[in-house]
Amino acid sequence: MKLSEELIYRGFLAKTTIENPEELDTRESKKFYWGADPSADSLTIGNLAALMMCACFVRHGYTPYLLVGGATGQIGDPKENGERDLKTLEEVEHNKKCIREQIERVINAGDGDVRDHETPGLVMVDNYDWFKDINYLSFLREVGKNFSMTQLLDRQFVQNRIGSGGSGISYAEFSYTLIQGYDFLHLYREYGVSLQLCGADQYGNCTSGIHLISRLEGARADVWSTPLVIDPVTGKKFGKSEGNAVWLAASDNGSGNYTSIFDFYQFWMNQPDEAVESLLKIYTLLEPEEIEKILAEHKEHPEMRLAQKALARGVTFVVHGAGAAEAVENLSETLFNKETDFSDFSEDEITEFAAYLPTIAKGNMLVDILVNTGLAESKKKAREFIAGGAVSVSGVKVKEDIPINQNAIIKKGKNKFAIVV
Repeated sequence: MKLSEELIYRGFLAKTTIENPEELDTRESKKFYWGADPSADSLTIGNLAALMMCACFVRHGYTPYLLVGGATGQIGDPKENGERDLKTLEEVEHNKKCIREQIERVINAGDGDVRDHETPGLVMVDNYDWFKDINYLSFLREVGKNFSMTQLLDRQFVQNRIGSGGSGISYAEFSYTLIQGYDFLHLYREYGVSLQLCGADQYGNCTSGIHLISRLEGARADVWSTPLVIDPVTGKKFGKSEGNAVWLAASDNGSGNYTSIFDFYQFWMNQPDEAVESLLKIYTLLEPEEIEKILAEHKEHPEMRLAQKALARGVTFVVHGAGAAEAVENLSETLFNKETDFSDFSEDEITEFAAYLPTIAKGNMLVDILVNTGLAESKKKAREFIAGGAVSVSGVKVKEDIPINQNAIIKKGKNKFAIVV
């Protein structure tokens, strides 16, 4: 497949300034940039969809310039319904480090383990590097003078915030689009980048860069966006602002923004049949021929959930590597096997499981374990689960809150697990 064909096949096309997608196949400058603000210390599967689009461009010979927004992260990308909380400089710096590592791992995913090689030509940039020395008056003269208030007020997110019932918008967030526009201008001037990739919700902000490059450089630049991925169960987009985030981080990094590898794998295993085809195309590196074969076999034997297994294995490989994907697949089959006797696992085996499941140190009370590993949303709920016989410790149902002083597998309901070590 050509790049244009693969982008359309995988569903990576929403709004764009490019009239004919085939222009991408013969584009003279094969450099693009994609940016993420460090508003949290982990990306989510919403960000992952756009990164998978970036990886598609890379496979077809494009050089990626991946921007971590150390400057824009201090302001906050405007939401539809209210101001973002400002992060401290220390938080922004911590978040930058974490998400840079995640971006590199996803873009570097390929035939080997996700950590085994690097994409030639990948350039990581941080807009704080060029914004930290910019003079405010110079910015207003060069950038602010090239935007009309009418143009900015017409942006949909601004209309939502200042219209009837809106929460209002600060000058800082209102200015965000100018800062992002300047990023594109800077990357065009310094590196010759003339294409920005984004999610559909960022399209308006991205056109600010096109406007600046046209006005100040007399040159053409383009934006290519991908649709937002919608959770088929909740109808909400995959993302942290929607309260349904699935994080790429696999261990607690101090902020609670993480999803264990086991829960990450299970999220994809639990996708409904009507969603699995599009998700396979978006979130895995499987070739189109492989995807079509899997879908055909799945249609013949839907009870085997072959498509969900391929999806879960494929996305886990991209985010966590080949070794983790294989291990969590085997662990999943073990834990859900009706023949498995949980009391037979040795302490060493349980310790190995801790790499993939929510984990807590032994010596805690069972109620606290359920809450702190995410198996219960509150102590009240945890007590209800225990009293209702929904909790077992290494295969033995428990009806009261007790201390867990040995390595153990905690099971809540039919499919929620945690490890005590």
